Amino acid sequence: MPKSVNKVILVGNVGKDPEVRYSPSGTPVANFSLATNERFKDRNDEWQERTEWHSIVAWQRLAEIVGEYVAKGSKVYVEGKLQTTSWEDRQSGKRKYRTEIVARDLLLLGPRGNIGRDQQGPTHNENEDQPSHAGSGEIVDQDIPF
Repeated sequence: MPKSVNKVILVGNVGKDPEVRYSPSGTPVANFSLATNERFKDRNDEWQERTEWHSIVAWQRLAEIVGEYVAKGSKVYVEGKLQTTSWEDRQSGKRKYRTEIVARDLLLLGPRGNIGRDQQGPTHNENEDQPSHAGSGEIVDQDIPF
């Protein structure tokens, strides 16, 4: 049986302060937008820049960490999966779709207020409490694919 992969890795800047809410059962969920930039030459051999906006959602302990340490302008590494949800619009009755990245790992890449310039801040892997998680969870230069 063929194996499939649903994995997203993004490095970008947070567009606005994350919104942290709690589900009726008390589970924390954080939502924020992340901007990634692409620079390329157009047909006229002139440099162009394109910004792509991504919707990120984090759950449980990762959501709490996002709410505490991530702010507008923060540079972050996010690893997760793509997930599309659909619903019926109450006003038009049409089917609407939203594709977002469900974060599994997050790493703060730049300094932030109460974090010293020589520190990178907290990292989190949603599986870190499970014994099957190997390694320190720390990303080294050799792990970054670019």
